[in-house]
Amino acid sequence: MRQAADSFVPEAGRWEVLFETQDESEWREHIRRLRASDTRIDWAAARMDTFCGRLTQPTTYRLSLFVRDIVPDPGKDSSDN
Repeated sequence: MRQAADSFVPEAGRWEVLFETQDESEWREHIRRLRASDTRIDWAAARMDTFCGRLTQPTTYRLSLFVRDIVPDPGKDSSDN
């Protein structure tokens, strides 16, 4: 579990929001469709958040995907094309 958490440190990349809604049924349907059709998503690198606004704000559902920063190859010169 610790190793998985270490994979998502800010220095390694960033979380990008793929989908956000305040409608729970829309949220569930969108997730279901993605799981069935989008094989490119690494679900181990996905984060599903529920932001509970209680009485002051509506609840928000968000799907984010961790995008790793591109690490330059130290053996390759940047002028090589």
